[in-house]
Amino acid sequence: MFENLADKLELTFKKLSGQGKIRENNIDDALRDVRMALLEADVHFKVVKSFLDAVKAKALGQEVLQSLSPDQQFIKIVHEELTRLLGGEYADLDLKGPPPQILMLVGLQGSGKTTTVAKLALYLKREKKRKPYLVPADIYRPAAIEQLKTLGQNLDIPVYDSRADQSPVAIAREAVDQAKREFADLVIIDTAGRLHIDDELMEELKNITGAVHPHHTLLVADAMTGQDAVNQAEGFSKQIDLTGIILTKMDGDARGGAALSMREIVGRPILFSGTGEKPEALEPFYPERVATRILGMGDVLSLIEKTREVYDEKEAERLLKQAKKNQFTLEDFQSQLRQLKKMGSIGDLLDMVPGARKLSQQVDLGQAEKDLKRVDAIINSMTLQERRKPEILNGSRRKRIAQGSGTTVTDVNRLIKQYIEMKKMMQRFSRGGIRGLFNRMPMPFNN
Repeated sequence: MFENLADKLELTFKKLSGQGKIRENNIDDALRDVRMALLEADVHFKVVKSFLDAVKAKALGQEVLQSLSPDQQFIKIVHEELTRLLGGEYADLDLKGPPPQILMLVGLQGSGKTTTVAKLALYLKREKKRKPYLVPADIYRPAAIEQLKTLGQNLDIPVYDSRADQSPVAIAREAVDQAKREFADLVIIDTAGRLHIDDELMEELKNITGAVHPHHTLLVADAMTGQDAVNQAEGFSKQIDLTGIILTKMDGDARGGAALSMREIVGRPILFSGTGEKPEALEPFYPERVATRILGMGDVLSLIEKTREVYDEKEAERLLKQAKKNQFTLEDFQSQLRQLKKMGSIGDLLDMVPGARKLSQQVDLGQAEKDLKRVDAIINSMTLQERRKPEILNGSRRKRIAQGSGTTVTDVNRLIKQYIEMKKMMQRFSRGGIRGLFNRMPMPFNN
């Protein structure tokens, strides 16, 4: 996300690095480059103008800090204004009040609304300890009702038994009553979408609102559509009372124009961003952290939070004990890699590490993801005895494992070598406790 914009901003900052101090002429040159970068990132032209005016006023209107060079000072100002543009303070979803709290998700077809309903329910169930109840009220899109029922079943979240011959208003009203009977404290309604905003869609949403009085109406918008997403948000906000926005497909948006324009144009906070297809791939939207990532400064706080989410303390303690006893096996090695995979794609993880964005450009991230799967396949092709006693892996066994996993003997040998190195490292750092263990989790097939 934001890769193109980040690259262009980095070039702009480099031009300032050799300057003795910030002057109007070099600021104008820098702002011209920033303007082009923002417009190419599909940021709304009105947003670009107000952003540049604010940056210039700050850059020329304050004393340069003695400890900062001109490029550092400019980066500081741009960071502050990017944070403001993205919403400033983190906006949490307010769920205070008597249960059940009712959330209605709206948006056009193809925005990922139904899957977002399930993702949001899972997030609120895990992080906020809520008892969600899902309501499929899209009677027009084929299989929309069944899709949400299947998602709810997979996540162990109850779903109202809607029928396509019911009206959306009746579905919403009866579902809220049923949620009360089942003591759910949160109702999330999936509404119908259209290919474009029309009077029929808005009338239906207004009728549902009048029937159940949702506490929050959240717009789900596809970040990949850039300015179209902003225009959709503006169109919805003019006719219904939006309380927040969820941007989907943020992981595929290299430009970032929708995120940078949405708050300023619509006047409603971005609450969450969808970053993948998995049910867990929904993250709270932190403006300051996103601004930091845009500027290539990483996002250590989000990285720590991701680590905590997948951190299995009991498993870590077990691995340390195995290392101390010199009993660290290929099964244990595989367990470590699976912990790493739970944290998300390698690209996303590198994006959060300060200074690692250039590394992510140099590394073939697609190949790295394939390598992780290859390691898993190789170990899965071993017998239980081979996983627990890798020393018995002679030439014929390695050839059989390579054939069974669809890899080469060279791949198997490389994995065994890496496992041996990891085993030595585990023994060396086992005295450092769990923190030492996870700080040194391996990357597959790194030479």
